[in-house]
Amino acid sequence: MDFTGRRILCLGDVMLDRFHYGRIDRISPEAPVPVVRMGENRAMLGGAGNVARNIASLGGEAVLVGVVGADAAGREVTALIAGTPGLVDATTTCSLRPTIAKTRIIAGHQHVVRLDEEETGPIADAEAAAIRERVEALLPGCHALVLSDYAKGLLREDVVRHAIGAARRLGLPVLVDPKRPDFGFYAGATLLTPNLKELRAAAPGPTGTEEELAAAARALLGPSGVGAILVTRSEKGMLLVEAGGGVHTVPAHAKEVFDVSGAGDTVIAALALAVAAGNPLPRAMRIANAAAGVVVGKLGTATLDIAELAAALEADAPGDGGIEGKIAPSPGRAIPVIEAWRRRGLEIGFTNGCFDILHRGHVTMLQAARAKCDRLVVALNTDDSVRRLKGPTRPVNALEDRLAVIAALGSVDLVLAFAEDTPLELIRRLQPDVLFKGADYREEDVVGGDVVRARGGRVALIDLVPGRSTTGIIARSRATAG
Repeated sequence: MDFTGRRILCLGDVMLDRFHYGRIDRISPEAPVPVVRMGENRAMLGGAGNVARNIASLGGEAVLVGVVGADAAGREVTALIAGTPGLVDATTTCSLRPTIAKTRIIAGHQHVVRLDEEETGPIADAEAAAIRERVEALLPGCHALVLSDYAKGLLREDVVRHAIGAARRLGLPVLVDPKRPDFGFYAGATLLTPNLKELRAAAPGPTGTEEELAAAARALLGPSGVGAILVTRSEKGMLLVEAGGGVHTVPAHAKEVFDVSGAGDTVIAALALAVAAGNPLPRAMRIANAAAGVVVGKLGTATLDIAELAAALEADAPGDGGIEGKIAPSPGRAIPVIEAWRRRGLEIGFTNGCFDILHRGHVTMLQAARAKCDRLVVALNTDDSVRRLKGPTRPVNALEDRLAVIAALGSVDLVLAFAEDTPLELIRRLQPDVLFKGADYREEDVVGGDVVRARGGRVALIDLVPGRSTTGIIARSRATAG
């Protein structure tokens, strides 16, 4: 997973988040309120600024477009942007409104009070025109657009319409963290990321159960003119509903929750990078869910780096259940495993072959395939099938041994056999999201490619290691023996 070179334009309400940490020892004699003995003070970018710094901390580049005031807080925001590698300052200064600032007093891990300094009316026409000009000039060269709406006045209707239209003309995905109950305000967006409260405010029906929530989200898709809705549900995880596609869920990833400040910013930052890097939405959801699980375990509007994200994703990978636990005795036994993965929003990859004598080419190909999906299923030809394809002297290794060797690889999550000459029927039953084959094939010639593409999946060709093949190994062995 590498987000290097992914450039995201972040348009939204830029804030200054101040945190004052202390401890409570007593109640004030002047009034029945706690006395906080102040300790450490911290300031960081908030709102759209926190989205941008999350993008930068994950290895991407963020272009931050917003409004700050001509005041001390605005100068502090400018300094914070300048001091953040990977963050490009495209903010504009307005002398008519203050910089949005939120000051939190925290004792231990408990928020005692929050002080807000802000003007929430719409920005003036001059500032709106300046924002539109900056978006128009900076979007080319970007890989996605994020709208971070905190309902603080920046995202007027004309600004939103212009930004979404400009991005779609360039073929860029548009991801929106919405604050308005009318999702049609963001028509044309690729993905909205409301939390449960925001979805319920916009939904036309009940949302008590997961099925009702999915139905409510789907009912909003057509009228709102957006492509997908991802609902963040705190301890219940995330739910993704795609127009014309399926419903995907993933459980919450956090082990401990210290502070949820800015978790939504982390979610949309990770989503934007993952989508910009070519990941389908279900896998992008899993990546964002893992990222959120890390930051809620930190204090303040926190960020994470790519190593922390990779570790969180690895922790969510299947544990070592032994070789036998990865071998499915039949397709019927494999399907429930695959469906359980799919319900968690995981992307299922599939490849097949004889895998008679395992060599470097096999291992490299399987590792490359696993890097492009969340779970990799490998199907092996039975012994009779290999004989029909390769001749009466093959296979060298019996099916039982071949299954065990492939299952022992860390890049393989599930292995099974098929008796037919091609895996077409098995692909129809398993319905993988990605079909992998060696680059010596043409994409249109890959068996089962039409089945996978018909359900919105893709075919991926993997580069081969030159000069490595089972046939070559056997030929060299015979030549040596002779």
